Amino acid sequence: MRVALCYDLRDAYRAAGYGEEETAEFDAADTVDAIEAALRELGHETERIGHVGALAGRLVEGRRWDLVFNTAEGLRGVGREAQVPALLEAFDQVYTFSDPLVSALTLHKAMAKRVLRDLGLPTADFRVVETQAEAKNVDLPFPLFVKPLAEGTAKGIDGGSRVETREALEQRCAWVLARHRQPALVEPFLPGREFTVGLTGSGAEAVALGTLEVVLQPGSEPHAYTYRNKEQCETLCEYRAVEAARAAPLEALALAAWRGIGGRDAGRIDLRLGADALPYLLEINPLPGLHPTHSDLPMICSVAGIPYLELIARIVSSALRRSHDRGPLPRALP
Repeated sequence: MRVALCYDLRDAYRAAGYGEEETAEFDAADTVDAIEAALRELGHETERIGHVGALAGRLVEGRRWDLVFNTAEGLRGVGREAQVPALLEAFDQVYTFSDPLVSALTLHKAMAKRVLRDLGLPTADFRVVETQAEAKNVDLPFPLFVKPLAEGTAKGIDGGSRVETREALEQRCAWVLARHRQPALVEPFLPGREFTVGLTGSGAEAVALGTLEVVLQPGSEPHAYTYRNKEQCETLCEYRAVEAARAAPLEALALAAWRGIGGRDAGRIDLRLGADALPYLLEINPLPGLHPTHSDLPMICSVAGIPYLELIARIVSSALRRSHDRGPLPRALP
């Protein structure tokens, strides 16, 4: 089978002048190497494409593949993770991971939380602050947690994200608005343990692979799984396997969210316990990192005894099942 690889390579963007935080979600070279090696070990032919612009050029030239393995995050905007899926949909090309709707919805944290609430699933209350003046009107109880509305890899989250006063809230919102050029999401701070659940599959076929607890170590930034803590997770975080009895309700909640929101092929869902000791959904990640040892989903698989090769095989198999359900386009485009 011919498989094209779409990705945003961190080194290439850094060489073009983009900064560390701007490129934090992009793939390191060894991640792309690992994905390609796994695909080839599974018997597939591979072709490296790269970012959305390179993909657009190949598609316009008439190039097609049996599958596009997509990990491209996009550079800016709430629809950045939806760019490659939308382009591939326009050219009727089968690809891995979630569709444009889910990709955009889950990146917009407030919209995702609205859907989760409509599904009857627990997520913390929230307010969206689009201007500095709106921070004065936030009517949630302190302490609060402030983060950018549409970022991943904990970008914009650090030791100062937890605020305890109105003044600190206004200052933090102003910082998010200026530095990240997007609204701030404000939520009550959840003081309990934090977990991440790995999943593969789509719809009724989706399964939970396992659950890890994220435990901050001495020297880490406080309160949360921050950008710095993620980037230096080997020394600042400990990942503890969660016993089956404790993991079961977390995984059931994660699966309900994944199926309800329409996630496909593989992903990861983060949860945290509130002051009431109940779990709340934090975020849904439908485009998970796939570095074999640094990314959370492969780490969950490793603890669960699932080899990296099997994870990639599951993603490919799940995506290919969709190709059997597609009919031909009704007629050629004019």
